[in-house]
Amino acid sequence: MLKKIVLTGAAGRLGGYLRAPLAAKCETLISTDIAPLTDPLIKGESFVQADLADYAKMAEIIKGADMVVHFGGHPDEKPFEDILHANIIGCYNIWQAAHEAGVRRIVYASSIHAVGLHPKTTAINIHTPHRPDSYYGLAKCFAEDMAKLYWDKKGLEAVCLRILSCANVTNSRALGSWLSYDDLIHLVERAVDTPTTGFAVIYGVSNNDRLPVDNSGASFLGYRPRDNAEQFAEEILANAPDPDPRNPDQMMHGGPFATTDLGESGVAKLGLSPDDN
Repeated sequence: MLKKIVLTGAAGRLGGYLRAPLAAKCETLISTDIAPLTDPLIKGESFVQADLADYAKMAEIIKGADMVVHFGGHPDEKPFEDILHANIIGCYNIWQAAHEAGVRRIVYASSIHAVGLHPKTTAINIHTPHRPDSYYGLAKCFAEDMAKLYWDKKGLEAVCLRILSCANVTNSRALGSWLSYDDLIHLVERAVDTPTTGFAVIYGVSNNDRLPVDNSGASFLGYRPRDNAEQFAEEILANAPDPDPRNPDQMMHGGPFATTDLGESGVAKLGLSPDDN
């Protein structure tokens, strides 16, 4: 069992699902977010409200940690100044503070939007070059490259989880991109408990029949998703808009982010249910 794990973004939707599983893997879980935590603390967990862009605060929180599970930052496209603050400066602060504290590994919530402008007719894998579809995706590219730099120069391990869409299945894109919450937990657990990882990239996606990515290059992590979005296919396709191969929203891996203007919300076009907000 690890002595201390730090979870950023703990008040967010995905962070909320990770608190209990991570608390079970360590003696002390320090959860942090810029927003207040509204749910009761779990046994072994404490919460610190803090801004990722505050280096001194991040260094204080991370001191003595074995691992950092970094799910903090804006989860959608924003004006560049907002992305710079939380998703770029915030990521630098996490990596530098983790290095200074002697942290062994960072598990990072990256995104398909780091490669979102590759067409779906191009099979992408863990070695596919960056092709961001937004400032949000650009920040994910920065963090992945920084993670590789800190591994090469400082020996700080990192597992970058390129999450596709971890939300209820409400559109045809999600039939391929869905990551169930159970598979999310399994993915993070494998990223934490695999003995050695170096620098690794793996796509966060369930075992969907219409899977648009190749995860075989990261099989050593032991991630074996069980859920399959095909169970929703009949209902979703019956109500889906007509397929249009000339529509980048349908043809690009990043979905609606492909045609959303820089700085404008891409999530707003996804048709998520209220439970996913």
